Amino acid sequence: MRSLLMAAAAAMALGGCATTGGTGSSDQPDTPPSRASAELLPGLRGLADPFPSTYQPLPREDVAIVGGTVFTATGQRIENGVVILVDGRIAAVGGPDTPIPAGVRRIDAAGRFVTPGIIDAHSHLGVYPSPSVQATSDGNEATNPNTAQVWSEHSVWPQDPGFNRAREGGVTTLQILPGSANLFGGRSVTLRNVPSVSMQGMKFPDAPYGLKMACGENPSRVYGGRNQSPATGMGNMAGYRAAWIEAQNYRRRWQEYDRRIQAGETADPPARDLRLETLAGVLSGDILVQNHCYRADEMMLMLDLAREFGYRITTFHHASESYKIADVLAREGICSATWAGWWGFKMESLDGIEENAAILHEAGACAVIHSDDATLTQRLNQEAAAALSAGRRAGLDIAEEDAIAWITLNAARSIGVEDQTGSLEVGKRADVVIWSANPFSIYALADQVFIDGARVHDRFDEAYQARSDFELGQPGQGDR
Repeated sequence: MRSLLMAAAAAMALGGCATTGGTGSSDQPDTPPSRASAELLPGLRGLADPFPSTYQPLPREDVAIVGGTVFTATGQRIENGVVILVDGRIAAVGGPDTPIPAGVRRIDAAGRFVTPGIIDAHSHLGVYPSPSVQATSDGNEATNPNTAQVWSEHSVWPQDPGFNRAREGGVTTLQILPGSANLFGGRSVTLRNVPSVSMQGMKFPDAPYGLKMACGENPSRVYGGRNQSPATGMGNMAGYRAAWIEAQNYRRRWQEYDRRIQAGETADPPARDLRLETLAGVLSGDILVQNHCYRADEMMLMLDLAREFGYRITTFHHASESYKIADVLAREGICSATWAGWWGFKMESLDGIEENAAILHEAGACAVIHSDDATLTQRLNQEAAAALSAGRRAGLDIAEEDAIAWITLNAARSIGVEDQTGSLEVGKRADVVIWSANPFSIYALADQVFIDGARVHDRFDEAYQARSDFELGQPGQGDR
């Protein structure tokens, strides 16, 4: 066990960049990379993921975290709780009488809090990395209203020191999205927040892709300013509909090809189209729609659009006016990834309110607190606390053990990985944060962070504190 600890420390303390790691970028994935469903066109199934994950967990040990207040994110609050991590998975969660296997190292969490790792459902780390310069501004392929052919993972720069800062704030998983200049901005990718020399070494095995769509001001402003379409809301809708009609026709061509092959006939496959492959993946249910949309009336239009073409919207992002249609979103099973304090910075966000997430929660809808920002991702627990406080001031009695799901289990659901992470449940990945205080306190710090049972951050051990070339010589870095 001692050698395992030393190996983990060595991996986290490599010279140069903190995002340079050996074990984080193994050549062998820890689970099969493809999640192609039976609905995906057989002719395209083998092409579903040409850039498979090579993620491997960092060296880990079996531990029992004892004595802390545990928020499981499933509505449980366990005082003097026990969380046992074995072989990178949650092996047990319970009260002080929970049996602890022999040979498991104990971590005393008395006076502290234990939660699942935080999941940022809307991040641009790696595609808009720091230092923020034009050469690395890779998040928006603002060349056409429909750029569904691009994949955000091909812009991810794993050396972005923002990943380190997010990890220090308890973030263990992130969805990296393209920007919102286009009607269809491209595919998202879900990453494990571990050091790696490659995107593939961070890529969450078996996580579904998302399609970034954007409604509202952004596409019409970008293209209307160039005297192109879309220049209006009605132009946005016309652009979506034309694209989905193309995608339906593309999918039919592949279905006909598959039918002929299965019948033993000779047939040439249709010409591949990367843009339409992504949209066809949405129509088959394999790619999740991640829809940037602020206003309630525009969300309702997007729901009409989804019904017209037979796909589901998984999450509305930013969603400042979700509270106006909370009952609809609850009925449709759509998550809203939002903030507490960001409102009024443009017209479509004018009616944003701090109580948004709490009202959604009270209506039985899926509320998520996201960042969309390299700084906010470091303190998503505080943003969730602000949203919870606003709801309580409005008379909504929401428990902390329920609200923690806004940055854990609900966030996992919003990006399609809730079966793997997001809660402290037996069998799930051991993504865990030990907090110095109640995570809803402004004073709370992430003391220790575990990803798949591997300690990836420790506030008291320099061997587990990431360093970056881009921070050397900056104030506050000299003593690290």
